[in-house]
Amino acid sequence: MACMKLGSKSDAFQRQGQAWFCMTGLPSDVVVEVGEMSFHLHKFPLLSRSGVMERLIAEASEVEDGCVIKLPDIPGGAKTFELVAKFCYGVKLELTAANVVYLRCAAEHLEMTEEYGEGNLISQTETFLNQVVLRNWKDSIKALQTCDDVLPFAEELNIPKRCIDSLAAKACTDPNLFGWPVMEHGGPMQSPGGSVLWNGISTGARPKHSSSDWWYEDASTLSLPLYKRLISAMESRGVKQEVIAGSLNSYAKKYLPALNRRQGAGESSNRLVPVGSVASLSEEEQKLLLEEIDHLLPMQKGLVSTKFLFGLLRTAKILRANPSCISNLEKRIGMQLDQATLEDLLMPNFSYSMETLYDVDCVQRILEHFLAMDQVVGGESPGSVDDGQLMGSPSLTPITMVAKLIDGYLAEVAPDVNLKLPKFQFLAAAVPEYARPLDDGLYRAIDIYLKSHPWLAESDREQLCRLMDCQKLSLEACTHAAQNERLPLRVIVQVLFFEQLQLRTSIAGCFLVSDNLEGSRQLRSGLMGQNEGGWATAVRENQVLKVGMDNMRMRVSELEKECSNMRQEIEKLGKGKGSSSSSTWVNVSKKFGFRLKSQMCSAQEGSVSKQNNGIVKTEKAKEKHGKEKKSLSIDE
Repeated sequence: MACMKLGSKSDAFQRQGQAWFCMTGLPSDVVVEVGEMSFHLHKFPLLSRSGVMERLIAEASEVEDGCVIKLPDIPGGAKTFELVAKFCYGVKLELTAANVVYLRCAAEHLEMTEEYGEGNLISQTETFLNQVVLRNWKDSIKALQTCDDVLPFAEELNIPKRCIDSLAAKACTDPNLFGWPVMEHGGPMQSPGGSVLWNGISTGARPKHSSSDWWYEDASTLSLPLYKRLISAMESRGVKQEVIAGSLNSYAKKYLPALNRRQGAGESSNRLVPVGSVASLSEEEQKLLLEEIDHLLPMQKGLVSTKFLFGLLRTAKILRANPSCISNLEKRIGMQLDQATLEDLLMPNFSYSMETLYDVDCVQRILEHFLAMDQVVGGESPGSVDDGQLMGSPSLTPITMVAKLIDGYLAEVAPDVNLKLPKFQFLAAAVPEYARPLDDGLYRAIDIYLKSHPWLAESDREQLCRLMDCQKLSLEACTHAAQNERLPLRVIVQVLFFEQLQLRTSIAGCFLVSDNLEGSRQLRSGLMGQNEGGWATAVRENQVLKVGMDNMRMRVSELEKECSNMRQEIEKLGKGKGSSSSSTWVNVSKKFGFRLKSQMCSAQEGSVSKQNNGIVKTEKAKEKHGKEKKSLSIDE
């Protein structure tokens, strides 16, 4: 820390209890009382430097009881007046960034101008403040910190504004241009050009680049009112919003201990915070700080992490912050919900009612903010775009991630017995259908909810299952759902029906591809051997394949009839009672499942054998045609 030495005499002041004595050999003729401390001094050194002391000594001298002066309002109190008294006596003292603000305010209060001696305290402190303190980052921070104790007096002298302007200007300057931040933080000495100095000689080597967060720690030592003014000054000077948000992040983590409770193992919660430094803030002060952080934080996506915003929201609920503050935090999270994790969403319910274990209503509001923002950004309605193009669109990636996140959240909160069915349904239905490529996650959440709420009526179960689309279940989910006794029978029938439709579609697709490949092969062979009767051969081969296709269509039709019969059997079983119904259902499902599989295998084997027979017949026809042509050529 820079300093400036004043005076040349040795220190002749001694303290005895609550009193200071100047040991010059002469008895004191004036007593100055500052708070609980009394100073036994001499009139001439004081009145020769201060206009206020001159008037007060003249007034006190008229009283016969002795000259006693009281200074209850002097800036800095007794400690500062001790330095003022030493200055008046010419005793050696040091001006530093830690005491210059106190001395400057006290000198102004005591009218220690040049009229009462050249090089008086006002001019000395003002020179040191302008030429040393304001040119140095660390000293400016220290001087600004001391302004809190004498803020009304410092404001009259414009000291806080001068310090803040100096700090804001330095924060806006690229630290790599001159290297002064590195030098102040204990780095190597550097030349004005930024190269490293060794024994005063430039080596030409450049120092390491400083990041934009080099001033975060120093700024976090300021009180909230001064910190707010510093941030405002930086914004007015054009500091990037990302840098401002990073500083607010560091400041909040220092004074809001709840933010550090859920940090990852790799992060240090005390990197910016000395141990025990946050204990000085009461809950009310933390609440005001959090509301100010929300007010200062720019409303822009991606400036701070979603985990940090969830920490602020959780802390705001604990401290009972202003509803507008909580609403703003929910909107900020909604803007970047696709960056959240399932752990972030699992916020405990801090309301007095404690209806549910987790705050489902808050997650629902956050999701609504995200969907509203996504609709504004998306512009065109998703329904107007083809489904195949829709899922491949990069713009759908965030909402797809959010849909997966909400499905996972529903599965986590589903075991809560206090979670009402309408609330579960509303949150699940809030996600658009196009956002879910598969409904496996939603099915899992529904299954967990049904397992945890076995008392639900059959109508409620059917209403809950309408949330998922059976056509969007994977093969594994369909297999599980077909054997899930918790699902209504109607839903199981739908799952089996759509599973059969998928099977039919896949079989038809396979034959369509096979037909196209055979047709192209026949076309090529016909073009190469037109003179050898290739077209006639191709026609015969097509006829054989058509017969095989007709047989396969008949087998698929039989499968559809079996599915219809199975549906009728299930409806009959649904009218049964108790466990006999469920056991019979298992037997029937196994029976039909085995019959379907066997019929599919026999159908596939039949189609393969027919195709092989057709190929053999085709080869024999080619061979016979060749022999006949050869015999004709020999006869000729």
